[in-house]
Amino acid sequence: MPELRHDPIQRRWVIIARERGARPLQFQGELRFPRNPACPFCEGMEGTTPHEIMALGPDGRQPNTPGWELRVVPNKFPALQIEGEPDRRGVGFYDAMNGIGAHEVLIETPRHMLHMAEMSPAQMEAIFFAYQTRLVDLMKDPRFKYVLIFKNYGADAGATIAHPHTQIIATPVTPRTVSDELASARDHFRLKERCLFCDLLAQEMDGGERLVALSDHFAAICPYASRFPYEVMVLPRRHAHDFALEPAERVRDLSRIMHVVMKRLRTALGDPPFNFVFHTAPNTNHHMRRSNYWDTISHDWHWHVEILPRMTQPAGFEWGTGFYINPMAPELAAEHLRKVQVEA
Repeated sequence: MPELRHDPIQRRWVIIARERGARPLQFQGELRFPRNPACPFCEGMEGTTPHEIMALGPDGRQPNTPGWELRVVPNKFPALQIEGEPDRRGVGFYDAMNGIGAHEVLIETPRHMLHMAEMSPAQMEAIFFAYQTRLVDLMKDPRFKYVLIFKNYGADAGATIAHPHTQIIATPVTPRTVSDELASARDHFRLKERCLFCDLLAQEMDGGERLVALSDHFAAICPYASRFPYEVMVLPRRHAHDFALEPAERVRDLSRIMHVVMKRLRTALGDPPFNFVFHTAPNTNHHMRRSNYWDTISHDWHWHVEILPRMTQPAGFEWGTGFYINPMAPELAAEHLRKVQVEA
């Protein structure tokens, strides 16, 4: 019988409909992506992108030239513009504000179509340290309330360029999805004086049936109320509220466990489209924030990464109800991923 499960973080219901599912191998995915021989992110095409914000490469390399290992550039077609002020205002009954923010692209490697699962540990470390570097820098701007780090892989996951890249967008408001999670965490802490995510992780570690992987500092689990088959959450094993504050040892460890999860997902599922998103603390660095704006965040919030293989697509029922239908029980998904043998 299908089962409704409640997600205490997003406060939404998910239908686990095993009867609609299939054996794990029937979820094998295949990358569907238009090929572009004139890829603007490939080495030698530096002149087709805006001037780089940062890059890793050998000593003596000139900006915006070949020889780089990783580049960060402004998005050529940004969702938000860097110049200006928010200027929040009423428009009759409605509210509006200027579309200010930052929109950056982190080009992960000069090698076209190199999957994260195929990268070296050093390459993965460089990417995750670059995430943190850009997060810290963007948080210095008091106009930005939130910075989202996210990766779209595959056309069905919203990517338009095949070359390995991650996007970073700073927004003048805290996104609703994150605000809802922050509110759930704050309410849980007020009631129980404990972190919601720490409680969740303690139960998952105790039972182990939804555990995918462990490292020294992080745990990867298939959430109890997973929205998608093989959805994975990676979160610190000890309480931590802000990825920007993580020491180098933990950033390095995060890159390692993410590498393992990427390898297991690719081995288990073929080459599925996926998204991953960082949910970290909003920008609380500036006195310009609202009164009582997440004042308890260091105690009640727990940053994490959500990895979402796009094996199913939301349709009318999901949009009409806010429910998700997941044909793969997270316990079976986690068991399958645990059994996948990958090089450490």
